[in-house]
Amino acid sequence: MAPSFMFEAPSDEEPELSESKDEDNEEAEEEEEGDEAEDKPSKPKPKSQSPWDFASYSESVAEEHARRGTTSVDFKISKILQQSSAPAQQEETSDSESDKQVDYRSEDEDEENSNARDNKSFFAPAEGASFHANSFMELNLSRPLLRACETLGYTKPTPIQAACIPLALTGRDICGSAITGSGKTAAFALPTLERLLFRPKRVSAIRVLILTPARELAVQVHSMIEKLAQYTDIRCCLIVGGLSLKAQETALRLMPDIVVATPGRMIDHLRNTMSVDLDDLAVLILDEADRLLELGFSAEIHELVRLCPKRRQTMLFSATMTEEVDELVKLSLTRPLRLSADSSTKRPSTLTEEVVRIRRMREVNQEAVLLSLCTKTFTSRVIIFSGTKQAAHRLKILFQLAGLQAAELHGDLTQVQRLDALERFRKQEVDFLIATDVAARGLDIIGVQTVINYACPRDITSYVHRVGRTARAGREGYAVTFVTDNDRSLLKAIAKRVGSKLKSRIVAEQSITKWSQKIEEMEEKVTEVIEEERAERALRKAEMEATKAENMIAHKDEIYARPKRTWFMTEKEKKLVAKEAKASVEKEKGSADAIISAQQAEDLKMKEKRKREREKNLPRKKRRKLEAAREMLEDQSEINEPDGSGKNKKEKEGISLVDLAYRRAKAVKAVKKAVDSGKIVKKSNKCSKQYKQRTQSRTEEMRELFENDMSERRQKSSSNAGRKKPKSSFKSKSRYKRK
Repeated sequence: MAPSFMFEAPSDEEPELSESKDEDNEEAEEEEEGDEAEDKPSKPKPKSQSPWDFASYSESVAEEHARRGTTSVDFKISKILQQSSAPAQQEETSDSESDKQVDYRSEDEDEENSNARDNKSFFAPAEGASFHANSFMELNLSRPLLRACETLGYTKPTPIQAACIPLALTGRDICGSAITGSGKTAAFALPTLERLLFRPKRVSAIRVLILTPARELAVQVHSMIEKLAQYTDIRCCLIVGGLSLKAQETALRLMPDIVVATPGRMIDHLRNTMSVDLDDLAVLILDEADRLLELGFSAEIHELVRLCPKRRQTMLFSATMTEEVDELVKLSLTRPLRLSADSSTKRPSTLTEEVVRIRRMREVNQEAVLLSLCTKTFTSRVIIFSGTKQAAHRLKILFQLAGLQAAELHGDLTQVQRLDALERFRKQEVDFLIATDVAARGLDIIGVQTVINYACPRDITSYVHRVGRTARAGREGYAVTFVTDNDRSLLKAIAKRVGSKLKSRIVAEQSITKWSQKIEEMEEKVTEVIEEERAERALRKAEMEATKAENMIAHKDEIYARPKRTWFMTEKEKKLVAKEAKASVEKEKGSADAIISAQQAEDLKMKEKRKREREKNLPRKKRRKLEAAREMLEDQSEINEPDGSGKNKKEKEGISLVDLAYRRAKAVKAVKKAVDSGKIVKKSNKCSKQYKQRTQSRTEEMRELFENDMSERRQKSSSNAGRKKPKSSFKSKSRYKRK
């Protein structure tokens, strides 16, 4: 085992890199020239690099479609538009009626008192932290990293960077939170790279592990670290789902210095890839920690924390902190420093927030409202957040049919298609990016002008992260949220957060009517595209099954010779965990909503009425079963409820004898009536005789039963003397035994 990597204070010696020597020569030449530079025209500065580059991580979408034998949804839509005689055209902006923006006025004010927990005793005091620095040179970084910052165009550190970098260089555990777009990635990447410059280079080992909740965020962090480490010899590796498993195994066996991963794929490699472990890990970084726990990664995170050495530096970053994150902090960090550069709910001053009220009877026109806004008001650099993957795909088809260039980003796409959508949106090849919450965390796409919440977020935390995709680093941005009558609680939270700056946008009724008619005309084309995709998916699945069978026949021995893969958690278990988490959240939400509105009460009343009407149409037998079950529940509730005197009512052992006799008599009468009408044939092997209450002795009881049986037989034989003798039923002797 390699020796553990302990932190050493940075020395004056620089790593032997040719780039740093060239930089010294350039600085010396600049000092000698001095005043001559003022007379001569200044040379143009080299163009700064972009920290994000999604295209270099996978093959192109065209190559993937050619390899899989499929076609893209854009190709299908263009083919349908060519076949149609009158393609849909984009609506002109010369409408007589335009949108209006008015001040938002809340219907009622809601005052909530939030009691924050006092965790000061757990965290170490951060009195020496400074949230201000004029340049990166003041943060004691090496020249290769300073040169990389200059190449990327970073001149002045942000508050979270100025506070975090010096403290992280000392090896302390850090729990950092800052507003979205404040540079948290560079805040933990720069001190980590600085430490790795002084690592023992003779022994290769995985020294830094960075965990992110989403694949795209992991790609972005990896791209950022690659750009910051371009003038060093530090190697970084990307481990996410959707990309080549064999290539990732090869990269891990080479022992890179930094591993950027998603939790599920990292545990998969630790369990199934030989010669891969975290024994020499020195730094563990959890990015967007609250989202990691929300997505159901709680078990994986705790397992990875358990596999890491105890003597390590742990840094945890997120824009918002929840109770689950506080528990994770106490589990994985040791005397951490709590750094909060900006309040988690603080809104950027350059962000304009608006709401669009969708009334109950107008929810069917929500797509028309969105298309009206995107053709007239917000026409470029727009991210649209949808609630489900199916809704995002439908919006993508509608936008393409309407002549608007859009890309989609959700979990039903392959990783190649997801990265291609981000790259096309970054290069402004498309104007709209329709995404689910996959794109709500951490993604920093420069120039996003508007965020539209087509589906209202679940809570204020999700809202903060969604609108944080725009108005980043001091730029201007708009955030528009569609709010229905069911989202009043979130609307109150947004109004409380924004205050008087919240605006309400009224979309022109004429424009909504036009787009509603166009959407009705496009329904057939949308259905045609979806059906063609479904047929192509079924064909693709059949081809994959056939290829799998051929491989099993041709390479059977080789396949069975491989070691069996093990899983920390199967897909079925993941679904069960997600289902339970969702049920618990809904239960808590239901218990919190004790007071309901009049409209909700009316809806519940109508729902109960419809349920009763459906029960009336059921067969008699099922209806009686339901009534009996309901009566049992009512009796049980009466038993459990306390009476007026404060004492519980006497528990009932069952229904009364009178009710029991009445029910049995009624049932016997119904059976006799059915037998007479010929609807059912009475079975003679069943005995429905009711036993008497046993108060006699055993001998008298048996004698009485025997005499009753003999008298019944005599009566039957005398009554059926002239008729056909019926088949006698066998009576077991067990009926004479004591029960």
